[in-house]
Amino acid sequence: MSDDPVLDTLSRALRAACGDGFAVQGCEPARGGCIHDAFVVRGDDTRFFVKMNSADALPMFEAEADGLAAIAASGAFRTPQVVGSGADEVHAWLILEHIDLRPLGAAGEGTRFAEALAALHQAEGPEFGWHRDNFIGSTPQQNAPEANWAHFFVNRRLRPQFELARRAGLDNAAFNQAQRMMTRVPALFLDYRPRPALLHGDLWHGNAAVDAAGTPVVFDPACHYGDRESDLAMSELFGGFPSAFYLTYRKLAPLDADYELRKPLYSLYHLLNHLNLFGRGYLREVLRLTAKLADALSSRGL
Repeated sequence: MSDDPVLDTLSRALRAACGDGFAVQGCEPARGGCIHDAFVVRGDDTRFFVKMNSADALPMFEAEADGLAAIAASGAFRTPQVVGSGADEVHAWLILEHIDLRPLGAAGEGTRFAEALAALHQAEGPEFGWHRDNFIGSTPQQNAPEANWAHFFVNRRLRPQFELARRAGLDNAAFNQAQRMMTRVPALFLDYRPRPALLHGDLWHGNAAVDAAGTPVVFDPACHYGDRESDLAMSELFGGFPSAFYLTYRKLAPLDADYELRKPLYSLYHLLNHLNLFGRGYLREVLRLTAKLADALSSRGL
């Protein structure tokens, strides 16, 4: 036993996952996002990436492991192998394979990443949704399956986020505008019928990388079956992907002519989530996109 309760918890968790012979030789804090604590833990000849949080975070780790397994099973991307997850009275943890990662940089890496994403999107589900609810960041994400994508996106994505935003202080005028806009969202899909493609679900540049061999890697998924346009829209929201990625993806899997009309819809979901997680710094952009969608629908007679 050490004087560090976190290190003691990590040691017990790794011995349970790897065998009683495992001994922690080193443990260093790692960049792991703003939700969980993250560590790189070394044994004699291996390293693990471990996320920790309070015990009630275990469902988040279980959902993450489920998403990683689904993407790995598609064969499209490399994902960190899940070594184990669990909880005690105080902490929950997720133990992952440690991969030396670097951001997408060269054109060839963007091309390979696009090829992998197009392959991921070829995996198709029976309906829109997922076999379990999961999380987008730390926000619960509803995934009860539905045959109609527009209804799914409004009722399982936008509406819950607007309700959270209302409780956090979104004023009545903005909320009422959002309500009116959501009733008209199905009109964006009158001539477009997306199929339920396997999505990463949170595809910003911070969740995308390549390994030392240049193999595309993704992590921190929020998987579900949905419109592949939503993965592309998320990738554009905060930038960071090379132009070769977009050129190659559009060549392999051309987008519908009205993608640019629907892109703000998909961006709005993630900006709402940022508003609800991180505060009012995202409010102006949420209001702008809500108004933009309402105006677009109105101007097209939708």
